[in-house]
Amino acid sequence: MLYITFKLLAGFIILFIIIRFVGRKIINQITPFTFIGSIVIGEFLGNAVYEEHVSVLEILYSISLWGLMLFIVEYLERKFLFFRGIVLGKPSALIKNGVIDREELKKCRMNLNQLQSMLRQNETFSVREVAYCYLESNGSLSILKKSQYQKTKKEDFTLPEKAVHVPVTLIRDGKVLKDELTDIGFDETWLKKQLATHNISKYKDVFLAEWLEGDGIFVQKL
Repeated sequence: MLYITFKLLAGFIILFIIIRFVGRKIINQITPFTFIGSIVIGEFLGNAVYEEHVSVLEILYSISLWGLMLFIVEYLERKFLFFRGIVLGKPSALIKNGVIDREELKKCRMNLNQLQSMLRQNETFSVREVAYCYLESNGSLSILKKSQYQKTKKEDFTLPEKAVHVPVTLIRDGKVLKDELTDIGFDETWLKKQLATHNISKYKDVFLAEWLEGDGIFVQKL
């Protein structure tokens, strides 16, 4: 027990030093590299503490060497723009001017369901609200909403409260979601009329169709 305690104390001290030198962003895992780096350091310490044949010096050496490599990469990243581009990559514009970039979605190995899910996690329940959306290097979304959907304070207006409705996806990747269509009390005849107002006659021509009570239908073609 004393030996394990000694190992833990040694590991704690070296981790503290690494975080101080490499930077706090390793905790938030801002980049893919810091994410991997934090996992490896945790594995080094976690596995080594309970391995009897691994000495304290070996733990200190392994974590210190890995920490040194992290520090070198972070230093090069700060000093050289070219190296920063290799390590961090560039944000991917998934939505531009309110239009979903299907090719960019494919490059990021994402589908429409995943994009909608991530938007909802960022308090954005409809694609129609988004002017620009970027997938950052750490996997998070950065969203710029259209002006009419940007947050305002209730105190700024003297308007009565309105009911809040959740957008419903009716067509995704050219296929009708019949259950969702039934849930809002409409049928395919109604849906075809709605699509006709956008000069669309076939479902397969629709990438995304979404209905919002009070705001109508939003359609993006394939």
